[in-house]
Amino acid sequence: MTLKKLLRKGRGTGHEEPPKYTELEKRKIALQRAEQLKRRITEYLEASKHIPTGMSCREKIEAQKKKILALFGATEQDWQDWKWHMRHRITDAATLAKILPLSPEEIEEIERVGKRYRWAISPYYASLLTPGDKNCPIRLQSVPDPRELEDEVGEEDPMGEAFTSPAPAITRRYPDRLIINVTNQCAMYCRHCQRRRNIGEVDRHTPLADIEAALDYIRHHEEIRDVLITGGDALMLSDSFLDWILTELDKIPHVEIKRIGTRVPVTLPMRITDNLCAVLEKHPPIYINTQFNHPKEVTAEAKAACDRLVRAGVVLGNQAVLLKGVNNDPHVMKKLNHELLKIRVRPYYIFHAKNVKGTTHFVTTIDEGLEIMEKLRGYTSGLAVPTYILNAPGGLGKTPLFPPYVISRGPDSITIRTWENRIIQYPNGLPADRRKFPVRYLRKLCFPEKCEYRNCSCPDEQE
Repeated sequence: MTLKKLLRKGRGTGHEEPPKYTELEKRKIALQRAEQLKRRITEYLEASKHIPTGMSCREKIEAQKKKILALFGATEQDWQDWKWHMRHRITDAATLAKILPLSPEEIEEIERVGKRYRWAISPYYASLLTPGDKNCPIRLQSVPDPRELEDEVGEEDPMGEAFTSPAPAITRRYPDRLIINVTNQCAMYCRHCQRRRNIGEVDRHTPLADIEAALDYIRHHEEIRDVLITGGDALMLSDSFLDWILTELDKIPHVEIKRIGTRVPVTLPMRITDNLCAVLEKHPPIYINTQFNHPKEVTAEAKAACDRLVRAGVVLGNQAVLLKGVNNDPHVMKKLNHELLKIRVRPYYIFHAKNVKGTTHFVTTIDEGLEIMEKLRGYTSGLAVPTYILNAPGGLGKTPLFPPYVISRGPDSITIRTWENRIIQYPNGLPADRRKFPVRYLRKLCFPEKCEYRNCSCPDEQE
C-alpha cells in the first residue's frame, strides 16, 4: 500500500470505527512526517549561518576592545570595572570617530542630532560595533541618526505616563501592579528609547522624598502585589540604595514580588558584580527583565553576567523591541531567542516599537510582527516564543497580538488553523455525539484540496 493510500485509509465518513494500522504502517507515516518537519526548518538553518552572534564574533569584539583600551590608556582591570565604563562613556563624535570610521558628513550629523537628543555609549557596547557597517544592529541602536530630526509624527509621551502617575515616581496602569521610576540614568542611551524625554542633560536619581512617597502609596494600597523598579535603568542605583528600596518593599505584607527593569546585562554586564548579586539574593523573589534586541548582543560577558544573576536566584526574562533594520526578520528573532535560552534568559515579550518622537524610523508594520510570530510558533520550542505586545496609547496597557488561529467558532465546534496552516474542526467542549468528532478526523493530515486557509502548500500528498 502506498503512503498516500495509508494516509487516506483514515478518511472516512466519520461514522465508522477508526481504522487499524499495522506497526509498519505507523512507522512509515511517522518517517514521512519527520521528513516534512525537517524541510520546514531548512530555510532557517541556512539563514542562521549568516546571522552574527556575540559568540561567533568574539575575535572581532576582542579586537575592538583592544582598540578602545588603547584609546583610553586603560587596562583589563579597568575594563572589568563598571564605574570606569560609566566615567568613559563615549558622548562626542570626535571620540567615536577614533573607534568607528566616520566621514566628515557623518561626524557633522552626529553632532547635529546630539544637540537635540542626548547620547552616550558605554565602551563595552562600543566594542560590539562593526567598523564600516552602517547597518550594524549595534550601531543602529547606539549612534545618533539624522532621521531622529526628521520625525514629524512621533509623540513625546505616547504612553500618557504623565496621566498615569497617582503619586510621585509612580506609573500605574493595572489593578495589582505598578512602576517606581528611580532614575533617568542608563549605561547607554538607546536611540529607540521610549522615555527619551526624561533623559535631560544631567543624570539624576529620583529624589529620596519622591521614592518615600511612592513607597507610602504602595503601603496604603493593599491591592498592589507586584512592583517594578525601573527608570532609566534601575541598576544604575548604588547597591546600598537598591538594598534599601528592596528592604522597604519586603516589609509591605501585600507585595509578593519585585521586578527590576535593566539593560545593563546587554550594555554594561560588568555592573553585575558579586556584591550586587549578594544584595539581590537577600530579597527573593526577584525577577529581572532585560532587553536584548539582536543575537550579536549575546556575548560571553553577557552570559557571565546572567550566570551570576541566576546563581543569586534571580529569574531572567527578555523584553525585545521590534526594530526596523535591527531584528524585524523572523530568522534573526528566532536566532536571538535561541541564543537567550542558552544563557538562561527566557524570551518574554516582543514589544511593537512605540511612536516616540525621534524614534519612528524604527517602527515596523504590525504585519511584520505577526509574520515573525507565525515563524516562531511551532517552528521552535514554546520556550523560545515570546508574546508580541502592542502598548495601547494613552496608558491603556499591553495588548497581546496573535496570528489568527481561530477561524470560526460555534456552539458545538470551533475551526482552527494550526501552525502549519492545517484547518481542523474541534469540539467546543465535550461533544454529545462522538461520531461527529472521531479521533482520526482530528488527527488527519492536511490535504491541499481541503485547505480553507490561504493557499495551502503542504507537502503531505507526496509519496
